[in-house]
Amino acid sequence: MVQNIIEIGEREDRVLNIVKAKFGLKNKSEAVAFIAQTYEESFLEPELRPEYLEKLQKIRKEGHSETFKSIEELRRKIEKR
Repeated sequence: MVQNIIEIGEREDRVLNIVKAKFGLKNKSEAVAFIAQTYEESFLEPELRPEYLEKLQKIRKEGHSETFKSIEELRRKIEKR
């Protein structure tokens, strides 16, 4: 576990208290960890689930995917259908 001393404003302190109370957390450290985890899940690039990776590999092996050299080539392929 990493320990840090941080300086935050009054408003941020109130937000931590609200998060702590709303989610039944024991202390502000848990509130900070919860906020960081929520941020990670919402805004940072999530890891792909193993099931999805397996499905993607299956699609590639079966040849259901196709690459195009340009947008025009893709457009021609779509318009033929």
